[in-house]
Amino acid sequence: MKNIGIWMDKEKAHIIRLDNKDENMETIFSEVEFFNRKGTSGPRVKTGATQDVKHERTYLEREKAQLKTYFKKLVDAVGDADAIALFGPADTNEKFRKELLENHKGLANKLKAVTKADSMTENQTKALVRDFFGQKK
Repeated sequence: MKNIGIWMDKEKAHIIRLDNKDENMETIFSEVEFFNRKGTSGPRVKTGATQDVKHERTYLEREKAQLKTYFKKLVDAVGDADAIALFGPADTNEKFRKELLENHKGLANKLKAVTKADSMTENQTKALVRDFFGQKK
């Protein structure tokens, strides 16, 4: 039985595969850009408003497209799973769950949990996944 645990945030996803006694880890990077607003993008003399709203909207659309590409890579990597558990510190795992429910129903049915988990070392991440699926090393 192939159990897969994914610890993910916007930057990367650690995919831990547990297959009988075998255990391996793969990391997929997201390429989602970090958005840092640099203040107003022009004078407010004429309108009294900043131009940041347009830039923020553009960034959010770009981020949405980049997340979709990231999630596609993850779906391709875990397509052979029998059971999947998602872990992570932010809401990226919830967004991935939503993507699975909307566009990948077969994988969504294999989803066992979506759990908050802080940043951890690779060994801690592997232990978390082993504990979740109740497998001994």
